[in-house]
Amino acid sequence: MALGQLSLKGRALRLLSGREHSRVELERKLRAHEEEPGQLGRILDELQAKGFISDQRVAESVINRRAAKLGAGRIRQELQDKGLDAELVLATVNQLKSTELERAAEIWRRKFAAPPQDAAERGKQTRFLAARGFGGEVIRRVLAGSGDED
Repeated sequence: MALGQLSLKGRALRLLSGREHSRVELERKLRAHEEEPGQLGRILDELQAKGFISDQRVAESVINRRAAKLGAGRIRQELQDKGLDAELVLATVNQLKSTELERAAEIWRRKFAAPPQDAAERGKQTRFLAARGFGGEVIRRVLAGSGDED
């Protein structure tokens, strides 16, 4: 069956076979293919009832794919963009907080060979970690301890 002939349910299943999607993501991606009002909602209800759509699995998938490269701030934003429940987002981010410093230090070590030698280099390293979603306190501790961690 050609892609143009796929049913709405088929399109949803094809998206879900590639990676975990939240209900909100599926609604965004499939709304244009809905042929009658309410059709998409019924299909997503059915898929959710059968366990094909799981916000918990979406959150776990994001952590598994992104935690080695990003801080809790960026991951929180990604989870919110996926339309996940605020409590699930908060619980997931809190789970990451315990490893935030060591993840930031590892990312810093992979990118920079030496601690900052001047204010310009410190700014560059700070911006690098901040852009990846690490907070100011974590960044300060990574840069302060960067020379001691070898």
